[in-house]
Parts: sequence; C-alpha cells; structure tokens
Amino acid sequence: MQSLGWLDVFFNANDGHLRNRSWTSHPNGYYQPAVISINRAQRILYRWRCVPKYQNMSGAGARPEAKYVIGKIREAMNMTDDAELDRQPLMGAGELNWLQFLLILTAHGWFLRPKAFPLLRDGTKDTVTPSQAMRRVWVFLGLWIASIAAFPVQYVACAFGLWLILLAPGMIEIHRQFQNEPDPY
Repeated sequence: MQSLGWLDVFFNANDGHLRNRSWTSHPNGYYQPAVISINRAQRILYRWRCVPKYQNMSGAGARPEAKYVIGKIREAMNMTDDAELDRQPLMGAGELNWLQFLLILTAHGWFLRPKAFPLLRDGTKDTVTPSQAMRRVWVFLGLWIASIAAFPVQYVACAFGLWLILLAPGMIEIHRQFQNEPDPY
C-alpha cells in the first residue's frame, strides 16, 4: 500500500513484546491497525492508520467507529480527489491514558509486576477483564488510604516506597516494550 502511495502502515518487529510468550509470537512481525477504502477506479475514499503512541496504548486502543467511516466513504464518493488521511476520526470506544493503562496492567499482575492481557483463543477466557482490573486498582488505593489511617504514616510511606522499588523493573520493562512513534505526516 505504501509503494502505491495509498497508506503507510506502522510495522512492528517481533522483539520480545510482553515477555515473548510462545502463543503471542509474531515471527515475521505485525502491522498496526489501518482502514482503507478504494473504489474500482483506485481512488481512495477513506484512509486511517493507527500511530502507536502512549495515548492510545501503543496501538491497542480504540478504532474508528464503523458508522463514522461509512459516512466518510459516502461523502468521498461524490468527490473527485483522493481522501486525505483521517487524523482525528470518531473513535468507537474511549481511550485509556498511559497511566490508567499501566495501572490496569499492574492490577492484572496483582500489583507485583505488570501483566499484559492475553489474546484470547477459541474457548479460552482470561481470569480478569480490564474493567475488573480497574476495580482492583480502586480497592488497592483504598487499602493504602486505610493503612494511612490505621498505621503510623512513616511505616506506610516506607512500605509504599518498598513497593515502588519492587514494581519499578516491571514498569520499566513494559514502558520500553510499547511504542511511542512520532507521526511524520
């Protein structure tokens, strides 16, 4: 698609993403999501590509809403020029910010080490959903607040500092594995 000038899609090499579990291996790499619509005359009616950034969870975030894309395609059918790259589409779901994303990954790993949510296979079920992980975050935060009320502040501060030290290597690992690409266009 890039050689035709239609759309430049971001590519990821298989570089140990998320602790390289065998069932998530991508030996030839993988592409970030993209949408392109082309008519029979090879005129571009719509184009969008995901630019992996921390704001969209490195490409794991929302996608353009289907009704929005269809509407844009219908509008473009009456035009004569190729559609421009859609940089601000209406997304089908809300985005988590990078901090929220790291929090739910940490909650999924029971606050010991961030753990990615697996790609579910036929008949498999994950032990926790992202919304359940977020509930864990609120409970965890509540326990820290309760411990401040129940114990001397300096003990709680020391425990919190120790927890941060233990958590840091996993957070750094996750942070380095996710992409934050500039958009050259």
